[in-house]
Amino acid sequence: MNIFMIHPHDIYSPLEPWTVRVKKLAMEFAAKGHKVTLAYFPLDSSEAGKIKDEGGIRIVSLDRRLGAIVLFKNIARVVRLSSEADVIHFQKCYYYAALPALVASVLKDKPLHYDWDDWETKIFYYSNPRQRMVGEFLNIFERLIPRAVDTVSVSSDHLRGLSMRLGVKKANIFSAPVGADLGRFNQQVMAKFKGGVKGKYSICRYLVMYLGQLHGGQYAELFINAAASILKTRKDVHFMIIGDGYRLGELKELARSSGALENFIFTGFVPHDEIPAYLADADVCVACFEDNNITRCKSPLKIVEYLACGKAIAASNVGEVRNMVGGTGVLTEPGDHESLSKGILLLLDDERLRDSLGKSAAERARRKYNWRSTAANLLDAYDMAIRLKKFS
Repeated sequence: MNIFMIHPHDIYSPLEPWTVRVKKLAMEFAAKGHKVTLAYFPLDSSEAGKIKDEGGIRIVSLDRRLGAIVLFKNIARVVRLSSEADVIHFQKCYYYAALPALVASVLKDKPLHYDWDDWETKIFYYSNPRQRMVGEFLNIFERLIPRAVDTVSVSSDHLRGLSMRLGVKKANIFSAPVGADLGRFNQQVMAKFKGGVKGKYSICRYLVMYLGQLHGGQYAELFINAAASILKTRKDVHFMIIGDGYRLGELKELARSSGALENFIFTGFVPHDEIPAYLADADVCVACFEDNNITRCKSPLKIVEYLACGKAIAASNVGEVRNMVGGTGVLTEPGDHESLSKGILLLLDDERLRDSLGKSAAERARRKYNWRSTAANLLDAYDMAIRLKKFS
């Protein structure tokens, strides 16, 4: 199959790490013998217009600058590039990537697949509450796109329900949660790194770890408040936040003001390839959220990587998290740091429970939450899209 994939962000920038999804899927398709073209939009406009081959995937950079002329040039380029494609796949609802995909599908009569992994309008308003005009433009696109494509993949049951409310047939919706890279995130790799991070930071006993971007809608403050609660009675626990973002300074101040800073480590940005070395030394891994429209739609990457590494997990019971953890971790009340602290303590106090849950977690990742499984679901979606286009 000849697959043409389009992503609206920079697949090489650490500022946009969520592009790992489209990169891993493209790699899985190429590994299965499919011909893959991946178009993306670099942050640096000087990178636009380049084509290269990388791991058997043709990588094409488009122009991310604003303006009608740039948009028309991108549309024309996508139309040309899609000529030989069997299916066009695009992720997210940003107009500068979605419009070229939609136009190419119509002009070249190509099946069109939409990969819906987040409720982008809700995320936008969370960070930009005053930009109503831009937000409503995004909202219109996000609601129209599912009706204009042949098939849709969703990262959560909440997005599945939203797709159906927007008029997408149930048979045309496919599950596509995030997946772990089992070659890098597994218990054998963990064994090689064991002790390195604890030694680096002089941690003698327990290490509780949070992995994620420190931007809006990530809720790392729940982790810090839970840590402060635990440290009132336990001094043998260290807490680590791995990640960077504009909230880093604010979160450090919260750790200081809550009295947790002495037992807290903020690593800042860590390359994704180095994350397994950190997870290797975690006694408990945390994924905490509030309950809202953003978190109900998410399929958090941190959770599948915790699973694959065989880690004991304390996670907020919201949205897709319950399905992902699937009985292999401790679920806590969303938005409640005291509930989170109790969940963490339950795991810290019971080594057998940690080990048992960790083994079940690793097996769950091997069976379901990996990029190979997600790619297989998407190939089924493409087959459906091709059939629908053929008989339409």
